[in-house]
Amino acid sequence: MIIVMKTGSSKEQVRNVVERVEELGLHAHLSEGEERTIVGVVGAPLPPDLDERFAALDGVDNVVRITKKFKLAGWDFHPQKTIIDLGDGVTIGGEEISIIAGPCSVESEEQTISTAKWVKAQGATILRGGAYKPRTSPYEFRGLGVKGLEILAQARKETGLKLITEVMTPADVEVVGEYTDIFQIGARNAQNYLLLEEVGKAGKPVMLKRGLSMLMEEWLLAAEYVMAQGNPNVILCERGIRTFETWTRNTLDISTVSVIQSLSHLPVFIDPSHAVGKRAYVASASLAAVAAGADGLMIEVHPDPDRAMSDAAQQLNFQEFADLMPRIGAVAEAVGRVAPSGTTASAA
Repeated sequence: MIIVMKTGSSKEQVRNVVERVEELGLHAHLSEGEERTIVGVVGAPLPPDLDERFAALDGVDNVVRITKKFKLAGWDFHPQKTIIDLGDGVTIGGEEISIIAGPCSVESEEQTISTAKWVKAQGATILRGGAYKPRTSPYEFRGLGVKGLEILAQARKETGLKLITEVMTPADVEVVGEYTDIFQIGARNAQNYLLLEEVGKAGKPVMLKRGLSMLMEEWLLAAEYVMAQGNPNVILCERGIRTFETWTRNTLDISTVSVIQSLSHLPVFIDPSHAVGKRAYVASASLAAVAAGADGLMIEVHPDPDRAMSDAAQQLNFQEFADLMPRIGAVAEAVGRVAPSGTTASAA
């Protein structure tokens, strides 16, 4: 349910509505626009006469029941697009295309910091790197753990890049939260609701990757678990879904961008590296994502991909990433977006 306040309604009138919502054991979520405020009401059960109760309050324009299962992630509760401010001038969801780049796994200090310096020089603003790695086989490299987090923190100190890294269990949220700027929830954990609730409580932005066989509605409902804990800063990341095709690692569902943007105010990213699984196709998938309207890309980059300890086949080397970035900038400008910092159409 949403309660739409009248244009010019006072803060006292809004506060009175919120208090009445909370008195009923429900939760109120404010969305303050330039002209009017919307109070979203979530919880169960909603009394059948709730509409009439709130419609009679001072300052209320009208009350609308929302039939969609996802409330907080939808446009009804939040009519403005979400823009996430990471500080130091780094934002996600605005006009500028955001680039997250870095190695699949943190393998060493030299490997991580050299990559961080390179991707920043090309226009990336956020460094990715796995300290904890979910692997199909228990015998594969599974990350350096806390040591990996410390290396990421050192890379941030030396470059100023923001950090994103994956958290795999509720028990790890506290320690990962001490280092990262954005929690990443991987495809395998996209419906791990206990983990989603825990990162929701942690108060930092969360990137939620789409599960291997996840419906878009299920994906938005997973985001709802995070947002229901009071955390509005969720980024949705398409990384390919599982189909019958085997030539690529997964199948990139490029329609995700426009469909999700019609349903939700949350920023939408594409991870072309995991979507295609082969570095020869990463560039075309990246350009298609920007052309389709994605708010950003997450691209895997490694100084020597063939010797990478995980996902060697899909990581770009330094020169490949440098060649790709001006092309991303050119497509961004062609579709009316702002090119990533340091990239322009003229440089392509």
